[in-house]
Amino acid sequence: MRILFHLPLSPYCRKVRLVLAEKKLPFELRAERVWERREEYLALNPAATVPALVEENGLTIPDSAVICEYLDEAYPDFNLIGLTHAQRVETRRLVAWFDGKFDAEVTRNLNGQKYIRRIAGRGHPDASALRTGYTELRTHLQYIGWLAETRKWLAGSMMSLADLTAAAHLSVLDFQGDVDWNVSAAAREWYARIKSRPSFRPLLNDRVPGITPPAHYADLDF
Repeated sequence: MRILFHLPLSPYCRKVRLVLAEKKLPFELRAERVWERREEYLALNPAATVPALVEENGLTIPDSAVICEYLDEAYPDFNLIGLTHAQRVETRRLVAWFDGKFDAEVTRNLNGQKYIRRIAGRGHPDASALRTGYTELRTHLQYIGWLAETRKWLAGSMMSLADLTAAAHLSVLDFQGDVDWNVSAAAREWYARIKSRPSFRPLLNDRVPGITPPAHYADLDF
């Protein structure tokens, strides 16, 4: 059985889960508390990060970016990066945007402070970081809304890894009740389309000790 080591509220792990589900590849989830630095896990992934994917033949692939590129090359029947050079460039640009800029400005300031810091035993959230995260989130929602208004999907005419990456980050924040969907109706409509896909259903069933998601989290008609 293919195994994915993950943290429940990691956007990078959720992105890989979505890719595996979209490609209809079966897998088993195993939660990994990376700060414990288990010897068995370090033997698989010396960086001690999640996600890490272990294929049925024993091949271990670390890091969400490497995993997603690998899955699109190894299982090309359902392409998620693009068919032309231009499509692939735009998909990769937006994946880098959400995993880089959005993560630094929003995810780390909200999820990093409210969830990761708590489960790792690092004390209470930093109020200044939270304020920055909420402010930057509004700007990013407006950008997502602009993309959704001007294109069928975020990177163009086909659903791509860019959509799954953005949705993975937003799903983590939405689970914690941090997203004000009134900021952009277009962003909300795009997210509702992603949220309604079969690949997304398992994420809507996730539950994390100590956090109760808002009522709209699992509602497809939110």
